[in-house]
Amino acid sequence: MEFSVIIPARYASSRLPEKLLRDIDGKTLIEHTYCNAIKSGAKRVIIATDDKRIKSAADSFGAEACMTSVSHPNGTSRLSEAANLLGLEDSEIVVNVQGDEPLLSPRVINQVAMNIQKSDMQVATLCEQIKTEGLYFDPNCVKVVYNSRGKALYFSRSPIPAFREASTPDLTLCYRHIGVYAYRAGFLRIYAELDISPIEMAEKLEQLTILNEGFEIHVEPACDATGVGVDTEEDLIKVKKELGR
Repeated sequence: MEFSVIIPARYASSRLPEKLLRDIDGKTLIEHTYCNAIKSGAKRVIIATDDKRIKSAADSFGAEACMTSVSHPNGTSRLSEAANLLGLEDSEIVVNVQGDEPLLSPRVINQVAMNIQKSDMQVATLCEQIKTEGLYFDPNCVKVVYNSRGKALYFSRSPIPAFREASTPDLTLCYRHIGVYAYRAGFLRIYAELDISPIEMAEKLEQLTILNEGFEIHVEPACDATGVGVDTEEDLIKVKKELGR
């Protein structure tokens, strides 16, 4: 199975300014993410950015990179442009690895690529069980509910599923969405033509437009470590500790 990884790398960040260029043990955050991604089975890893500073950083450590528009509302939209710039065939599998996910296991990247290959759904993504009530109630933790086929039913920042007759949630039924996606390049071109749905605007979750339009998203628990996404100074400290081990 062949697939490419594209890392959407937006320069602006409201909670942690210039985070992709922050230094961690002599490497930028985006370099750590790139170096991790090339350990997967991907035939090609490309950084798709909207800023010359990130492009320059990528060039400095030998990464393939392309410039994309500053106007993209989300990473999937950016990948759509990148797929066109790179001339990817409609049938080619593309994995979206967030630029601020330097600890995502390469095995997990391979897993989501394999899942889109064997699934009849248009998108594949991953999840992991929620272990604490604090995370279940945290709006920064995106929850997902999926059925016995692995088809996503809904994603939300709210605590789902809700437990109407229980005083505490049964966490064995609660899953956190892991923001890694796989699709075929042809679907990315379809996605680029979709209008952002009201429910996406409400939750600020791009995958809800995909569900709203009737497309299907495959979900499966991740087979290995998913790490920590970097959104705050506290996250950056956690990542530094993990990478320093």
